[in-house]
Amino acid sequence: MSYVQPADLVDRLTAAGAAKASYSTGATILRAIMGGAILALAAAFAVTVSTQTGQPLLGAMLFPVGFIMLYLMGFDLLTGVFTLVPLAWLARRDGVTLPAMLRNWGLVFLGNLIGAVAVAVLMAIYFTYGFATEPSAVGDAISEIGHGRTVGYAEYGAAGMLTLFVRGVLCNWMVSTGVVGAFMSDSMLGKIACMWMPVMLFFYMGFEHSIVNMFLFPSGLLLGADFTLLDYLVWNEIPTVVGNLVGGLTFVALPLFLAHRRHAAAPADVPADTEPAATSAAPGATVTSDATSGASADQTELRASSPAAPAAGSTADPSADGPTETADLVGATR
Repeated sequence: MSYVQPADLVDRLTAAGAAKASYSTGATILRAIMGGAILALAAAFAVTVSTQTGQPLLGAMLFPVGFIMLYLMGFDLLTGVFTLVPLAWLARRDGVTLPAMLRNWGLVFLGNLIGAVAVAVLMAIYFTYGFATEPSAVGDAISEIGHGRTVGYAEYGAAGMLTLFVRGVLCNWMVSTGVVGAFMSDSMLGKIACMWMPVMLFFYMGFEHSIVNMFLFPSGLLLGADFTLLDYLVWNEIPTVVGNLVGGLTFVALPLFLAHRRHAAAPADVPADTEPAATSAAPGATVTSDATSGASADQTELRASSPAAPAAGSTADPSADGPTETADLVGATR
């Protein structure tokens, strides 16, 4: 499966995060729109499978199809950049400042929202024959999800809000682990396996994913569910976004960075009283040979201490992030 060692993994993650922070506004929003739309279709697919088969586990097993596709195509989710861009910021990558990170988050949120709501409108038309009939069984199931996960939390007050927040934290712990999984292997099957496992877990456990909810709750409103837009924002989307941010940072980005980041090699200690060895030459003797050999030795030492160039046979990950094919971006996927 071409396993990537943890230290190399962190290098790839920080390179990808730096690349994402550098994208233009248009490119960032476009990638986010497509990411939100594909994930929304996957959510609709999973709910359809769960409703028609009566097997929620089967729906959870199939939901990661959309997640895997969007990341292999290099699109973005807010939950993913909550982990990748902070890693680049912690590593002090060039150009990754706090304003740049906040800009990226804001643009990805906007793009994800546009993509998810667009799919919500399309699926509402699909479930109701263009709003000419009552929603199908799947439409009713989506409406009930929206009602239960807004008003249902509100019924418990502060305890409900805490539960919602914790579900958001747990969600992006798993989802960001799936994002990191895309970098854990250089093989296609390895990437798919590493992404699929944690995403299946989050969906089956009913954790709160801010982008999936951008589809489910607008869909519920369009299909006549018994909750309001304010209910959705206050009792789901806003606390879920905060929980997703905390989960990705606390349980994925920081542990990886603190445990596996590369440390600069400390210079060797040289005794203060050490002096260069004195050399003497007979009167009239030439020193050209010694100087030349000294320079040659210095050059040899410099070459030995320089980082090794990439192997000639190595290939870059086809979904590598970054504006240019620089050495530190080779192999970085989204």
